[in-house]
Amino acid sequence: MLRSMFSGVSGLRAHQTMMDVIGNNIANVNTVGYKSSSVVFQDLLSQAIRGAGSPTTGASGNGGTNPSQVGLGVRIGGITTSFTQGAAQNTGRSTDLSISGDGFFVVRQQGQQLFTRAGALSFDGLGRLTTADGAVLQGWTADSAGKINTNSAVGDLSMPLGQAIDPVMTANITIGGNLPADAPLNTATAPAVTAGSQVVSSITVYDAQGSAHDVTMTFTHTAADTWKVDATMPDLNPANPAVNVGSVTLNWDTTKNPPQFNPAPALQLAPTAATGQFNGGKIDIDFGTVGSASALSQYAGTSSVSATSQDGSAMGSLQSFTIGQDGVVTGVFSNGRTRAIGEVALATFSNPVGLEKSGSSLYRATVNSGLANVGTAASNGRGSLQGSTLEMSNVDLAQEFTNLIVAQRGFQANSRVITASDEMLQDLVQLKR
Repeated sequence: MLRSMFSGVSGLRAHQTMMDVIGNNIANVNTVGYKSSSVVFQDLLSQAIRGAGSPTTGASGNGGTNPSQVGLGVRIGGITTSFTQGAAQNTGRSTDLSISGDGFFVVRQQGQQLFTRAGALSFDGLGRLTTADGAVLQGWTADSAGKINTNSAVGDLSMPLGQAIDPVMTANITIGGNLPADAPLNTATAPAVTAGSQVVSSITVYDAQGSAHDVTMTFTHTAADTWKVDATMPDLNPANPAVNVGSVTLNWDTTKNPPQFNPAPALQLAPTAATGQFNGGKIDIDFGTVGSASALSQYAGTSSVSATSQDGSAMGSLQSFTIGQDGVVTGVFSNGRTRAIGEVALATFSNPVGLEKSGSSLYRATVNSGLANVGTAASNGRGSLQGSTLEMSNVDLAQEFTNLIVAQRGFQANSRVITASDEMLQDLVQLKR
């Protein structure tokens, strides 16, 4: 009877622990990145009343006997964590992240490397991405050219708004549109120009210091299917005339379909010191590939020629950013340019269930979790990232309430064992009366 009472007590303790785990799961039903836990029971070492007997052979042989054992109760075999995927909730915040698949965010807190599935991030005063309790997100920062070395050690991921990007000197200009083949020929004597025989287009380019300068392209219809192109830039001294920085003649072979350049034009602008800080740099002009929709053409009709693009830019400051599924953080700058400024690191483990919960939705590696395999998202089994979303708790309330009933009944039944054992002891004591 005492044995049954102690077994009942062990059952009460075990089911109380089960209730604690269920209560914690229900309490965290809305905790971002929370992973539910479950209890595994094991029976205690049983007391052998009679050992097993082996069978004997022969005419008078007896059969074997099984062992007779009485259990001594129950104990907690383990409390395991379920890392099934939680639902993604759209938040609209660019700093919020969720992981679709395996992996953990790597964070640094008080000199420790910890791990989390909760991607509710925000900026601190130094422009670092941090969790709600100040743990700093880890990753790799890009260099000034936007290159990311993911083979180096991870560090604090910083992207302060307002950080500057160097200006880029223009090296290429693209020209497209249509030159009117039926435009009048320029027959006037210089410097006069026949009306309608010229088409003018301008584009802004940038020097090494990021200063803007205008390039004016003047197309003059000098003969049938022939146009002369003159490129000029204003002198830094407004009292001086514009500087011619390059010229070329465009000839079309109209026997081809579509008409083709003959020969292919090659124009490279050579800005001088009088036009800006180009430091001897050249600007290549691309008239496009014949037959493509963006190439310069010559057909009768209206003029639509224009400089469609150039690859230079002024100095810019970081205005916003986006985070791709591969974890690459792309900055959007005030000069219209985009550039990689960092990459979020993810970690996987051989046995994620072996991680130790350290509070605040953080995990710590243990001897049984294996070492953290840190690398890039969407590679080597790691999940992909979803921006502006958060992974919600994977707690199944229906299952938890069912487990709650099971735990309650288990606790109740074990209490009845103790009550019945007490009544039996009381009857035993009263036998002498």
